[in-house]
Amino acid sequence: MSKSNQPKNNAPQSFNDLGLSSEVLKAVHESGYEHPSPIQAASIPPILKGQDVLGQAQTGTGKTAAFALPILSNLDANAKGVQVLVLTPTRELAIQVAEAFQTYARHIKGFHVLPIYGGQSYDIQLKQLKRGVQVVVGTPGRVMDHMRRKTLKLDQLSTLVLDEADEMLRMGFIDDVDWILSHTPKDRQIALFSATMPKQVKKVAVNHLNKPVDIKIETKTTTAKNINQRYWMVSGLKKLEALTRVLEVEDFDGVLIFVRTKMATEELAEKLQARGFSAEALNGDMVQKQRERLVAKLKNGVIDILIGTDVVARGLDVERISHVINYDIPYDIESYVHRIGRTGRAGRSGEAILFITKREQRMLRMIEKATKQPIQAMDMPSVDDINVNRMQRFKNQISETLAAKDLSIYQQLVDEFESETDYDPNQIAAALAYMIHGNKGLLLTESKSEGHERNKGVKTGFNHDSDNIKSSGRNRRNAGDDFIDPTPVPLLEYPEIEMERFQLAVGREQGVKPSNIVGMICNEAELDREYIGQIDIYDQVTTVDLPAEMPKEIMDILWKARLCGRKSQIKKVGEAGSKPKDRKFDNDESDNRKKRKKPKRKGGKKSGKKPKK
Repeated sequence: MSKSNQPKNNAPQSFNDLGLSSEVLKAVHESGYEHPSPIQAASIPPILKGQDVLGQAQTGTGKTAAFALPILSNLDANAKGVQVLVLTPTRELAIQVAEAFQTYARHIKGFHVLPIYGGQSYDIQLKQLKRGVQVVVGTPGRVMDHMRRKTLKLDQLSTLVLDEADEMLRMGFIDDVDWILSHTPKDRQIALFSATMPKQVKKVAVNHLNKPVDIKIETKTTTAKNINQRYWMVSGLKKLEALTRVLEVEDFDGVLIFVRTKMATEELAEKLQARGFSAEALNGDMVQKQRERLVAKLKNGVIDILIGTDVVARGLDVERISHVINYDIPYDIESYVHRIGRTGRAGRSGEAILFITKREQRMLRMIEKATKQPIQAMDMPSVDDINVNRMQRFKNQISETLAAKDLSIYQQLVDEFESETDYDPNQIAAALAYMIHGNKGLLLTESKSEGHERNKGVKTGFNHDSDNIKSSGRNRRNAGDDFIDPTPVPLLEYPEIEMERFQLAVGREQGVKPSNIVGMICNEAELDREYIGQIDIYDQVTTVDLPAEMPKEIMDILWKARLCGRKSQIKKVGEAGSKPKDRKFDNDESDNRKKRKKPKRKGGKKSGKKPKK
């Protein structure tokens, strides 16, 4: 393998020097990127030349652009067949990569990209594949399924990317990846990216890559120690409501809020303005003079809040920015570090708040690992917290008005009204306060369910991330249906949820691990891992506790999902194990979630009929 480490001093320092197409280069500049990251500078030239690449770099260092930009520069937008296949370990990453391709290809006419993953309707994917797409981004299981059905044809494939290969290994997809690679044209280009390089991933590289350029990037990403970093797990409360509460109780001077799109900057600014905040949108559509005027307003205290994308943060240095709020989580670690670096400047202290969903927890852990700094969970402010702050602010306004304003005419009016009506001065003052706040009132009220949802935990009762869970003694021999305990264990965090025990046709002898089970269910069933209960691994089978009455459509998908090279054939413990009847493809696994009915419970009967899931 040819070697390529971090770029030396004579390496390209601008995207203009890398040989990218004019359309792609225009999109790069519009996105605000000026200099390529080390992995981008090292990977783009060989990929442009058609060479295979074996890239090892920390997640969040710009790897998506490292392969997307050169691939798009070489793409034939007039051809409708699939030219590029990108394999990712999770549906979330598949969607992110597809969105990145769409962003970088905004000036390429006729370009189409399609993310395909389990849990999504086949009808949607089939329609777009039939229409014609140049780039497919997908998870291994669903890609294999389409390949077997001949609905994904790769005879025109020129480039294949394995993104986060070590993560695919950890989730049990490496055999599927090997199968996919074996069923692609021999002359295709391969780019494999991985944060680490385990033996199994190295084996895939040796077997399938042709004299790859070996790239290894070591990055040191740090954040200022004077920035207090916190995160809030988006749960029952909506993000806008949560943001409003944070702004209500935080003692801020100036705030910079990050979202992903230009449209979102304007929408969020309007909604905050409607809630009484002095907020403005700052996006790439603005001419330089408009941008400078808005920044000047923030500096001078005319406005307190700016909402922008990553583009506008570049070069932004405003002393009074006390808070940076990541309303939308960034796609990579470098963007996060750059965003929060807008506060805590020149030794001042700063606050950084990150809103994340449960499916984005992995990025949170990667940020912590890369920056070597913890990000603390924060409690969402309660209604009581907000009301205390509102009352204190109102008292402060009264004190400031009494101290700084000429109130003689108003004092005269109050005196006259008091003498004419005999009302107590306190009652008059209360009436005036009510007039100021209107029917909406000064204080908030909290619904019964809101308090529970606000700070709902995200822990599960079991360590699904560990592959060292010991099986109990009863698992030492082959397990039949009569041997397995059918009684599920309640979830520690959600004991009120009814659970059922399911059995999968793969066990210890096939090398299955708890992480494989969790990865398969999260990816294929769109089920958050906190709702996956106890997992017991036997010699030939595995049991897992899941919420009761899982939809039949989801169970069909899980039944066909692959674990360690074989179908899971999931079923309820004690249920007849026949394979679901063959159905016409148009109806097979179609996602009719809007019309879901609760499954009928007729387990345990042995017949030729398809078992009710």
